[in-house]
Amino acid sequence: MEQHSETSGGGNRATARALLPLLGGAANIASVAHCMTRLRLCLHDSSLVREAELRALSAVLGVVADGVAYQIVLGPGTAARVTSEFEGLVATARATSRTTTPTASTTPIIPSASTADGLSARGEAIRAARGARNATPVRLLLRRIAAIFVPLIPALIGCGIIAGLNGLLTNLHWLPSTAPALTALASGFMSLIAVLVGHNTAKEFGGTPVLGAAVAAVVVFPGVTQIEVLGRQLAPGQGGVLGALAAALLAAHVERWCRRWVPESLDILVTPALTVLLPGLATLYGLMYVAGEISTAIGDFANWLLSTGGSLAGLVLGGLFLPLVMLGLHQALIPLHTTLIAQQGYTVLLPFLAMAGAGQVGAAAAVHVRLRHNASLRRTIRSALPAGLLGVGEPLIYGVSLPLGRPFVTACVGGAVGGGVVGLFHQLGTAIGATALGPSGWALFPLLAGGRGLGEAVAVYGSGLLAGYVAGFVATYCFGFTRTMLTELNAPELPYDQPGATTQSPRASSAVAESVAEDYA
Repeated sequence: MEQHSETSGGGNRATARALLPLLGGAANIASVAHCMTRLRLCLHDSSLVREAELRALSAVLGVVADGVAYQIVLGPGTAARVTSEFEGLVATARATSRTTTPTASTTPIIPSASTADGLSARGEAIRAARGARNATPVRLLLRRIAAIFVPLIPALIGCGIIAGLNGLLTNLHWLPSTAPALTALASGFMSLIAVLVGHNTAKEFGGTPVLGAAVAAVVVFPGVTQIEVLGRQLAPGQGGVLGALAAALLAAHVERWCRRWVPESLDILVTPALTVLLPGLATLYGLMYVAGEISTAIGDFANWLLSTGGSLAGLVLGGLFLPLVMLGLHQALIPLHTTLIAQQGYTVLLPFLAMAGAGQVGAAAAVHVRLRHNASLRRTIRSALPAGLLGVGEPLIYGVSLPLGRPFVTACVGGAVGGGVVGLFHQLGTAIGATALGPSGWALFPLLAGGRGLGEAVAVYGSGLLAGYVAGFVATYCFGFTRTMLTELNAPELPYDQPGATTQSPRASSAVAESVAEDYA
């Protein structure tokens, strides 16, 4: 399949055109969305996906599949542009009723497990098996909650960078006349984020988005100061995004109930009124107060944990984040990040969690050094490392560390050490955070904030990254391989690894399979 360089509008369009038939055509696309680095799709039938050809596209950095949910890693900036082109192609195909019918793919080449392609395939097999085991109701709920917040990430990033720029200019006493304008630009979105959360919540749970937004708008309405609950006056924004989410979720349930029981002749009048009235009153006289207490508790607990736990808390957060990602449980952190940003101006958790990516980069570098004769795997690492340094870790996870087994564990060790360093500084009084969620790695530097200024925040975060790189490298170099793994994976590539080969090395396959079985049984 022809490889394309995705560096222009035409290239993005070409990528979208290449992706559509490999995903089963327009008729197989149920929904389309994107985050900072991924094209996120929900498909009708995942068996129609030609995954080997999908991965062969040069623009595709990785593929994360979970049942009918497909995430195609394209990288920062590219994901949004390709998504726009992809949506246009799907809409055109549906409008003209000319959907692409997938053809049966040829018999796939079975690559050796000692090559990059073989390791990538093994990584996807592990991921698919875990995805099937972890498709629990709780995980599916977390996925839906993530779908509420993921569309907000670009605005959070943009406003976070403006806030950081404003803080820098203020500290340097430069352009003081621009401070009010930059403050308005940085804070305007955050003042209305509850409304957007309500909109997305209603949309995700089967309600009318604008009605969800109308109910959630009560949370930020200035006039709530005239209302008392349990003897306490409400405050605009009390409950934050958690209150807005709960309000819109209740509104979606009330609306669905009305659609079933209200006569059609009255539906257009009664249903919207009841959908706003009943959940709105419940929000004012219950949800705002309860969600406010929960939000305050979250902020207090996060600050207490990091100020008292210090290095130990950092070790746990940095070391366990990659396993949380593999289990899909990291999605539960998105509302927590958003709540902390709304409360404190930044989330103190993200710099700790970003250390997991540092450990991954260090581990990949060690694999590159140890496997000097494995040309295909070294090429994969060299191509994926720049993205890894910028916080896009999927190519390294699914193409290198996870299928090898032990390097995934040693990468977690690197993340733990990096988190421990950041935690130590936090315990000593230098707390840092991120003004937006989404980026990590080097891409997080512009979004850093802290009580002692941007300079110290950069120094603390940079120290954690460096510690994560070094610890991930050393742990992987020393403990990332068994003797059998080194023998098999470091052997010069044999003819069956070349294009057109159809057999797999039984010795190499056995070595890696045994290693993965030992580490992940």
